[in-house]
Amino acid sequence: MSKYLLYQLIFTLLCGCFSLAQTRGRVRDFGIRIGNYPTGRYNAITDVSGVKVGHTTIISGKNIRTGVTAILPYEGNIFQNKVPAAMVIGNGFGKMTGYSQVEELGNIEAPIILTNTLSVPVAADALIDFTFSFQENQAVRSVNPIVGETNDGHLNDIQGRHVTKEHVLTAIKTAASGPVIEGCVGAGTGTICFGYKGGIGSASRVLPEEDGGYTIGVLVQTNFGGTLTVAGIPVGRILSEKKVDSSGEGSCMIIVATDAPLTSRNLKRLGKRALFGLARTGGNCSNGSGEYVIALSTCKNLRESYRRGSEFFLDNTELRNDRMTPLFEAVIEATEEAILNSLFQAITMTGKDGYTIKALPVNETVKILKKHGVIN
Repeated sequence: MSKYLLYQLIFTLLCGCFSLAQTRGRVRDFGIRIGNYPTGRYNAITDVSGVKVGHTTIISGKNIRTGVTAILPYEGNIFQNKVPAAMVIGNGFGKMTGYSQVEELGNIEAPIILTNTLSVPVAADALIDFTFSFQENQAVRSVNPIVGETNDGHLNDIQGRHVTKEHVLTAIKTAASGPVIEGCVGAGTGTICFGYKGGIGSASRVLPEEDGGYTIGVLVQTNFGGTLTVAGIPVGRILSEKKVDSSGEGSCMIIVATDAPLTSRNLKRLGKRALFGLARTGGNCSNGSGEYVIALSTCKNLRESYRRGSEFFLDNTELRNDRMTPLFEAVIEATEEAILNSLFQAITMTGKDGYTIKALPVNETVKILKKHGVIN
């Protein structure tokens, strides 16, 4: 048994909802193909060179179902070697930190942390500690921590604020390249999506050489409403007689990484297209939702130009506007698939006050998709 499957088994047992009746897996495991571009090796945000992801999952007793997910554009002192970035707001009912400085300066200077709504302050404090942990940052007097969130208060005792700085720092320290664990893990532990159990999902795309050969990776924290659509098929509507909560308030955090040489202006354009991927899955950007996209470039040449104490002028080589369309298409595909992976990988969970959210019935979903010709 792989480490991933062992983890999933242990996690299910901890949730008190063990069942072998429903198969879990990524959408491609069932023959579902989203879009046209090929994926990277892991079909995850970590296919972008240097990017690492770490989780801290917090499950305790009957009421605590929460966690932290850390995304590192590269390992090391990010403050001294900042990364081009941009943020996009779909609907702004959220508690995102650090927006104004990213909007103003066009870069980020710390790892990105995802968690629950009421744990944003402690996560920001932990990022400040992380920044100060580097000797060359001892004279730093201003840090712009980037923390995104969704509200897991249905399944989690959110008012208890059980996330600590140690949980955040552990997610950063254990961040790794390679496959990304998805579903009910880290910041996705207590989330709900389309009335089913949501979670963390990831996907990637690789452009052909004639379009630059760039890699685009996406990671999502899904906790939003709407009517689930899979590969253009209204699966949520077809399943609606068998479940409750087909829609509702909620949020989605979308992290986009690429090795393409993009500065903040075109990263913002790229981030806007990620929201198209969310729309393809049936997301409704409801009044009470917070849909945020953080887009960044790991391009080393651009990163080096932001290094503190470097040359007086920036001397960047960046992609032309008229070369952006393939990246737009790729990020839409990757976002759509990442959201679906979060649902296909999540499992049924019982949390606060005995509240239970069922996992997406994957077997039934596959039957529907076969009937409509999506799967052979």
